[in-house]
Amino acid sequence: MRHDEFVGLICSRIESLGLEYFVVGSTASIFFGEPRLTQDVDLVVELPSWKVRDLVALFPEPDFYVSDIAAREAVDHGGMFNVIHVPSGFKADLVVFQGESFDEAQLSRKRRVTISGVQQVWMAAPEDVILKKLVYYKEGSSDKHLRDITGMIRVLGWSDAPLSGEAGIDRGYLEQWALRLGVAAEWRAILTKLGVPGVGG
Repeated sequence: MRHDEFVGLICSRIESLGLEYFVVGSTASIFFGEPRLTQDVDLVVELPSWKVRDLVALFPEPDFYVSDIAAREAVDHGGMFNVIHVPSGFKADLVVFQGESFDEAQLSRKRRVTISGVQQVWMAAPEDVILKKLVYYKEGSSDKHLRDITGMIRVLGWSDAPLSGEAGIDRGYLEQWALRLGVAAEWRAILTKLGVPGVGG
């Protein structure tokens, strides 16, 4: 199984339960930006407690491993749980939707995109992918987040000067949320490094 096939499989089974979700993280940044290897896929999922058993049942042994206990704890207390495809080693991290203001913004702006040429999935908008990666970077995560962000900017360009037929990145939206999420300094540093004009100190 290829990684994109795994992504499509996870998303289609989540959709079969009528659950709201969107793909985030490196899978999203690779889709919108520059390619690199990844074994995982991260998704945000609206998962009510009465749907946990149905979701777990969609990924039966021996091909899959998912902990019913971990899923219920993530729903009850916030957090995430894993779905592992045993034959390939691919892993999906399912983050339970918390309904905070940024979560709501991401949900309202998710995009229907095509992967593998045929499979359609819901994916976070590129601006929201960048914002989450800025948060992770500020928290001390790897420089891979910076590489992913710069790759997305290079590929997509800005909304007033789009490249490759894409819609481009909405810089105004991104900078508004960068302030609210406390990552404005990190965002300015990336723009300065890229030589983007009009970046204040």
